[in-house]
Amino acid sequence: MQFEVWAPQADRVTLQCDDATRALERDPGRAGWWTGEAAAGDGSRYGFALDDGPVRPDPRSRRQPDGPDGLSAVVDHERYAWRAPWAGRGLPGAVLYELHVGTYTPEGTLDAAADRLGHVAELGVTHVQLMPVCPFPGRHGWGYEGVSPWAVHEPYGGPEALKRLVDRAHELGLGVVLDVVHNHLGPSGNHLPAFGPYFTDTHHTPWGSAVNLDAPGSDEVRAYFLGSALAWLRDYRLDGLRLDAVHALHDTRACHFLEELSAAVDGLAEEVGRPLFLIAESDLNDPRIIAPRAEHGLGVHAQWNDDFHHALHTALTGESQGYYADFARAPLAALTKTLTGGWFHDGTYSGFRGRSHGRPLDRARVGAHRLLGYSQTHDQVGNRAQGDRLAALVSPGLLACAATLTLTAPFTPMLFMGEEWAAGTPWQFFTDHTDPELAEAVRRGRRREFAAHGWAEGDVPDPQDPATRERSCLDWSEPEREPHARVLSWYRRLIALRREQPDLTDPDLADTKVAYDEERRWLAFRRGDVRVAVNLGKDPAAIPLGTDHLEVLAAWDQVDTPGPDGLLQVPGESCVVLKQP
Repeated sequence: MQFEVWAPQADRVTLQCDDATRALERDPGRAGWWTGEAAAGDGSRYGFALDDGPVRPDPRSRRQPDGPDGLSAVVDHERYAWRAPWAGRGLPGAVLYELHVGTYTPEGTLDAAADRLGHVAELGVTHVQLMPVCPFPGRHGWGYEGVSPWAVHEPYGGPEALKRLVDRAHELGLGVVLDVVHNHLGPSGNHLPAFGPYFTDTHHTPWGSAVNLDAPGSDEVRAYFLGSALAWLRDYRLDGLRLDAVHALHDTRACHFLEELSAAVDGLAEEVGRPLFLIAESDLNDPRIIAPRAEHGLGVHAQWNDDFHHALHTALTGESQGYYADFARAPLAALTKTLTGGWFHDGTYSGFRGRSHGRPLDRARVGAHRLLGYSQTHDQVGNRAQGDRLAALVSPGLLACAATLTLTAPFTPMLFMGEEWAAGTPWQFFTDHTDPELAEAVRRGRRREFAAHGWAEGDVPDPQDPATRERSCLDWSEPEREPHARVLSWYRRLIALRREQPDLTDPDLADTKVAYDEERRWLAFRRGDVRVAVNLGKDPAAIPLGTDHLEVLAAWDQVDTPGPDGLLQVPGESCVVLKQP
């Protein structure tokens, strides 16, 4: 088979494949590329030696059986016999479910997760969004320190296990989205700098030198990450990709990397005949990210909406530290602004940032489904000192209110695994670094970060302690007992309503009408014929809905229909969804 590698600074490149070695030759048609043939097949181990250096794994490795520092293995994707025919499932009308393979089950494998997908299908969501599965040192971690962007973490089960999970998901009617990281690679096991200018000091990120998207040599670096993205969608039949922290993709070229990527994904969708999509994580509140390329946007199909989360979290908990400070002065007003305008910061002043931030969305041109709304994510839970979920902070009634606002808002909803039953397990920051110095640096850094906010060292879990990961695994006995079962039933009902009521998937932001009372802590909104009322206060509230011709579709507590005066009596910390017949 043909082997190739980009190594523009090398004078000699040697291939080691199984027990044989051979010198590669420069490719006369592609600057910096080396090629050669060798006898190999699925599972063959190989690597490249540059000049007199050690044998290193292939930058485009599809499998790392012995971890990031071991030899690569050939993967023949044609060997897998797909069971489930799949026409694809697009983003409009979707409900996403963010899932971390290593803690979704105690086993922490793709096969174990696949065995639990029936729960997700019964819940009614449409897509599973897997957190990163690329190889990283050790067995357990969040996955954002991956170093082989084309491969699957071997302790999770490797490439075949990911295909089995996707197959099982498709059998159940679930789409699969994968979280990918293009803005940095982990510090341990990263061999890319030995091969070429994959990183540049022209820009810097929180993780060090930036990925080289615009400096000399960046054509091949861009092609490397584009190729990786398309390979996930093509070889694993994925339906979409979530792009981590795109604001850290520093690119000054006229055609931004994201624009090039969205064009390539749209082209692949046309080629394979099924919908494919990209979801960006961005804190820029920049409409250009999700604007069509024809309108001089970057063409990404959707993005996370942290403003909705921050406004909702502040309204539920009263927390006002850090970025919550911008929302804490009037949280229901902030929530109203996101429900009707998409973003809270749309050019307004941000005290947290010390400057104005964001730009308004054009509500007439941008469908609300292009923004993801959520009450919890891996970031918003795991980056707390003790990884405490919303269920540890508020009552079941307020959890029901959070679910109602998330699942009836104009946005594409996303859930974080376990929130649907008010999981009692935390989700903490954990690592398994094999480098002792790196492990100690992460441990000290984590404790130092929270010590600045008043946390005692002993109260911040040790990321390297295996017990930290074990505490973070879901307890699958919880959904069968109270109060978890009641919360789970509420989520199922709300998701069913999204399927039953077309008004709840209407992407028109301008059609959402909101009323609220900051002091009495209630908020109500209308989407077409559907009315939603939530009472975040402890005392009952009389919420004006303007009509008594409404039927109750779902209620957390017993409520009657509105009286002749149009007032709906809602118990404290409760919520209701109604419809005009």
